[in-house]
Amino acid sequence: MLGSDEARAIHAEHPPIDLHADTLMWSRWTGYDLHKAHEPPLPLAAFGGHVDLPRMREGGMSAQFFGLVSLPLADRVKGMARIVHEQIDALEAQMTRKPGAIRLVRKADEVRATQQAGEIAALLGIEGAHALEGNLDNIPIFARRGVRYVGLLHFTANEAGFPAFGKGRSDEAGLTNWGLELVQSCEDNGVLVDLSHVNKQGFLDACRVARKPPIVSHTGVLGAFEHWRNIDDAQLRAVSDKGGVIGVMFCPRYVGGDGLEPVVKHLKHIVDVVGEEHAALGSDWDGFIVPTKALKDPRGLPLLTDAMLAAGFTRVAVGKILHDNVMRVLDEA
Repeated sequence: MLGSDEARAIHAEHPPIDLHADTLMWSRWTGYDLHKAHEPPLPLAAFGGHVDLPRMREGGMSAQFFGLVSLPLADRVKGMARIVHEQIDALEAQMTRKPGAIRLVRKADEVRATQQAGEIAALLGIEGAHALEGNLDNIPIFARRGVRYVGLLHFTANEAGFPAFGKGRSDEAGLTNWGLELVQSCEDNGVLVDLSHVNKQGFLDACRVARKPPIVSHTGVLGAFEHWRNIDDAQLRAVSDKGGVIGVMFCPRYVGGDGLEPVVKHLKHIVDVVGEEHAALGSDWDGFIVPTKALKDPRGLPLLTDAMLAAGFTRVAVGKILHDNVMRVLDEA
């Protein structure tokens, strides 16, 4: 088992929660089995094969947010909601096949209950509001099926606004009126607003109107590495001012190099700018990335904990980053 005894002890008290993995996309496409221990099939662990229940248990995880992806570069809207429903169906089928291994939850108390029962908690988040097909009535429908966050954008402009990068990109335009209504509707239905992939003006617009904590499920930060995918200090402060959290990705392309140090550097920048209450993990496992070698799957999470401790993070701060901050947001939402 990887990691020090101290890291394992911290994980026992604050079992890691990851805000974004696209694993259910692979379950829908290929029948990828969450119950089976896998090794990434491609060199450098490229693209997929990162997450399954045995490796999550070995890494000491309590919960995984699964991103629900629907054709991020598509112009058409019809059929996007069905693709999301089919990914939820895939999770439910795996839950039925082996009861007591993974449980779909919505609330922080349910995460705690699954941990006590020896189960892994699954939470759901939609990546890109194009999956709503322009209809806000889809939000309560998805919420009833367990969706806990909606990302406003992915790689294509949609009814809500404009991406930070991709088709229809605009650096000046903010959220549309429909996008502002979407933020309110999400909050009314107990669904978190995810600001990953949103252009800066739309991001700030969402934070301005938010009444509940927003999240950035998977990102890097510009203060640690210059890249279009990363957000700046003003965006960090806008999220923290509303009590939200920012999940740091495990992708060398976006964090500025392989190894644990770049990931820790991004987490440290968040802590330095807005405090230890607002940093979290947002791996982007199974999301067509080449992950950091030591974090190619959940087994490496104790190594990240050791790296944070070595960088001077307190045990309290590490516990917040691994677990407590996300639980607080779930409670408040």
